[in-house]
Amino acid sequence: KPGKVKDYLHALFERRIAVLDGAMGTMIQGYKLEEADFRGDRFKEHTASLKGNNDLLVMTQPQIITEIHEKYFRAGADICETNTFNGTSIAQADYEMESIVYELNKQAALVCRAAAVKMTKEQPHKPRLVAGAIGPTNKTLSMSPDVEDPAFRAVTWEEVVKAYKEQIRGLYDGGVDIFMVETVFDTLNCKAACWALDEFFEDDMKGKVERPPLIISGTITDKSGRTFSGQTIEGFYTSVQHAKPFCIGLNCALGARDMRPHLLALSNIAECYVHAYPNAGLPNAMGGYDEDPPAMVESCTDFFESGFMNMIGGCCGTSPGHIAALAGLAAKYEPRKPQPLCTNMRLSGLEMYEKTDNIPFVNLGERCNIAGSRKFKRLIMNKNYEEALQVALDQVENGAQVLDINMDDGLLDGVAAM
Repeated sequence: KPGKVKDYLHALFERRIAVLDGAMGTMIQGYKLEEADFRGDRFKEHTASLKGNNDLLVMTQPQIITEIHEKYFRAGADICETNTFNGTSIAQADYEMESIVYELNKQAALVCRAAAVKMTKEQPHKPRLVAGAIGPTNKTLSMSPDVEDPAFRAVTWEEVVKAYKEQIRGLYDGGVDIFMVETVFDTLNCKAACWALDEFFEDDMKGKVERPPLIISGTITDKSGRTFSGQTIEGFYTSVQHAKPFCIGLNCALGARDMRPHLLALSNIAECYVHAYPNAGLPNAMGGYDEDPPAMVESCTDFFESGFMNMIGGCCGTSPGHIAALAGLAAKYEPRKPQPLCTNMRLSGLEMYEKTDNIPFVNLGERCNIAGSRKFKRLIMNKNYEEALQVALDQVENGAQVLDINMDDGLLDGVAAM
């Protein structure tokens, strides 16, 4: 039950550094599967190519995915993620497989659950858990794919929420212990996943079932220290803090050495637990990863010595060998203690703004309030959003640190306008 899982996780994370599994894609590549292997018997006649649709293997080659989960559990993982990184209708549209998304996610959860149950029976002193992996999709809500039209979006908020909720339903019905919104490069996509979780449990389930714990994992795409949608790690944390994640951290994109300063920033601010599952170094010229388990241990040792970690795992290029080595390393160190609850006001844009006692005065821009600006009200009423954005930009350029945005008017659909 979710309540018991949460209690167990709290006890685990307080007692020692937990271990997450490693890369799924890297392991699948080792089986050298061909088109027919991905299709199986059920999808022999499917019109689109299916090679590379790794998520589908939970249905067409479940024994392979089961074997991979078991290898990671045996290597020391406490938690394995379901093979559902691309498990939304948005991502599965590339393979014309939108119709099977619910079934795919439920099956993925069942496959991972079976491996967890088997390993827990073998080692009852160490329960194994299943995290439902919710990937970022291959479309972004924050940015336009068309450089000629920056306002264009390839997908809407409503479409992303709907896609995530379908995935969440399948994972929940398959019996996951945890939801893991991972590899977040666009915070708005992440917020859509969190919104979908709220809708599913509060509306669809009528609040009658307890929600499993939530883990959120962002990705810093380069040495600038920002997500792909432009946020610093502090801004990212503040943006998703409302979802009350059990644990938050970073994965993918960077090797462990380049991830260090961003984990420091996150560890210094996060009131929940913190994790990392880096790649096995940076990709080489052939797209592979060169850090073997001893090298990755060397790269990650500083995380533990610095007290950043509550959970460690591996992303691209990692294997059960890497996870076994990291599990051995983690056992030598004490887990990080979450930061005390912050009582200051924190707001997020591309960067975090925190109102502290050292800041006696805050410039608050009030012109994006339809009750306080006739011009802004006229622009919003006429749906002239581009010019309304210029009103906001002008205030920022004139020194506003915080913007007050208000769409409350009897003649306006405030929610839609916002």
